[in-house]
Amino acid sequence: MKIDIILCGVGGMGALSSAAIISKAALDMGMYMKQSETHGMSQRGGDVQSHLRLSDSPIASDLIPQGECDIILSVEPMEALRYLPYLHKDGWIISNENPFINIPNYPDRNLILDEFKKIKNHILFDADKIAKESGNPKGTNMVVLGAASKYLQIDLGKLEDAVRESFARKGEDVVNANINALRAGRKVADAM
Repeated sequence: MKIDIILCGVGGMGALSSAAIISKAALDMGMYMKQSETHGMSQRGGDVQSHLRLSDSPIASDLIPQGECDIILSVEPMEALRYLPYLHKDGWIISNENPFINIPNYPDRNLILDEFKKIKNHILFDADKIAKESGNPKGTNMVVLGAASKYLQIDLGKLEDAVRESFARKGEDVVNANINALRAGRKVADAM
């Protein structure tokens, strides 16, 4: 078993937190893991991305070759499209449909959404709305992670345990809000 994931978004939206949660869950399952991150100007709304490679056998490199990515997981649609050359022909792209417009020449939203429709395996949805409905308006990344969880080959319970560990210092309410957002995202994938 092997799975290569690119997690991407804009700084402050939780893409790297999602990568940390997946990593913790995978390690708890006894998997091998390698990760590479790029933080860009993340504190100023710049792009962030992480290559995350999981396997049941040792991994040689932390970088995913073009055309080999199994899942692109994104909290921002334009950032997801940036990594399309990495996506395997049978890979999945899972993204929030709402743009974070942080540049003056941000492309038309409909053009971006039309590009998603060209991809065989995709889940594009209003993760912001689902995060708010789940009681965690800042949990868009957890909703997207929940939707991706169906394809990660990681037990949902292990992801929930990693969420508990990651957010424990912030208190039980924050832990529960993030688990609820994760579960709400999983319902989206299960319904498709």
